[in-house]
Amino acid sequence: MAGYVEQKEDVIRRLRRIEGQVRGVQRMVAEDVYCIDVLTQVSAIKAALQSCAVTLLDEHLNCCVTEAIAQGGDRARVKVGEASRAIARLIRA
Repeated sequence: MAGYVEQKEDVIRRLRRIEGQVRGVQRMVAEDVYCIDVLTQVSAIKAALQSCAVTLLDEHLNCCVTEAIAQGGDRARVKVGEASRAIARLIRA
């Protein structure tokens, strides 16, 4: 089961909003909107995606990683490693 099950509807709502923002930027480019205005919207999309990613990561830590640590052993090390790599990817993005 996914760790974000309790936040699933919120995550889907956020992703749909982001999808609409991306379509809006596509229209802006097609309509030759001023570069800075387009970049402002791209920045807003990036922030929205980052926020969604943090929500998913938080749910993963609170559910999947916490359960694995409680069980201990190799499963705990694997889950902590996955979380560390996910955090590293988010930091680089």
